Amino acid sequence: MVDVRTDRDGDRVVVKRGGGGRTIAIVLILVLAVVGILFATGFWKADVSGGDMPEVSVKGGEVPKVDVDSKEVVVGTKKEQIDVPTVGVKDNGED
Repeated sequence: MVDVRTDRDGDRVVVKRGGGGRTIAIVLILVLAVVGILFATGFWKADVSGGDMPEVSVKGGEVPKVDVDSKEVVVGTKKEQIDVPTVGVKDNGED
């Protein structure tokens, strides 16, 4: 995609070229919309029949024993004196 602009004087032309990502996204959305319309109107059908869910058997067990030693977190406050610099603006003769 190309974007052409002129500046305030009308002399300079700025050309900006974009990537093809936007075009690919638009084409993909259009394809998905067409496929959705084909399924919705019955033109395409998806007949799924037969098949079973797999059988799964679970036997009892034990949870592993874990011994965890964590650190203690101590939170507190204390007063502190901090020197803050003074900031000023000098007049350098401009009005």
